[in-house]
Amino acid sequence: MTKTECFGIPFDDGEPIEIIENALSLIGSDKGVYAVTPNPEIVMAAMKDPALREAILSADLILPDGVGMIWASKILGRPLYHRLPGIDFASGLMKELAERGGSVYLLGAKPGVAQLAGENLSRRFPGLRIAGTHHGYDSSTEETALTDEIRRSGAELLLVCLGSPRQELWMKSYSPVLPGVLMIGLGGALDVFSGRIRRAPLLWRRLGLEWLFRLLQEPKRITRMIRLPGILRAAMKERGRKKA
Repeated sequence: MTKTECFGIPFDDGEPIEIIENALSLIGSDKGVYAVTPNPEIVMAAMKDPALREAILSADLILPDGVGMIWASKILGRPLYHRLPGIDFASGLMKELAERGGSVYLLGAKPGVAQLAGENLSRRFPGLRIAGTHHGYDSSTEETALTDEIRRSGAELLLVCLGSPRQELWMKSYSPVLPGVLMIGLGGALDVFSGRIRRAPLLWRRLGLEWLFRLLQEPKRITRMIRLPGILRAAMKERGRKKA
């Protein structure tokens, strides 16, 4: 596994099995650890938001998510050779945890979605213990009780699906009080795990068109999607500056 810097962010670049094994080794440490999976939209936001940028840089694992990051890295002349979408990363971890009777806590989405996702994941990964679920609509005054609940649950893995930048800021803030837990920021993954949103077929994913499949299911995302080419413009601009 190597570190490849793009836009000042040191991405972890490696084979999926290598990334997953590395992540599993972090579970049980004496401090809370977390992984982020920045896609182009998150990277662009981090260029303007110092708090988000700091939360990303403080992560124990930074994995490129979104084919746009792969394209941008090539323009920069520092290619990322492996893309591990956050949902595949989490699935790989849960598969390994299931084999040893491990546990996961699901946080985020609308009320009821995390519970449904947990039921589906239990069927998909026999042996995986769902330590608990909670929706993503708590106020800050309730989050101390939530972290106490997560700690008491014995969860080894915590999927934090609160959307960016909230999930990255949440993990940075609360990792100190969740020792031994590996957290992953996963945006709308619980909607997929619950079955509310269908994931793109494998061929679409291999062609780098998962974003288009998601857009066809949720046309309201168009306002977000039209900003994505900005990462390619930013890469060309940065490369031009370095050549000058």
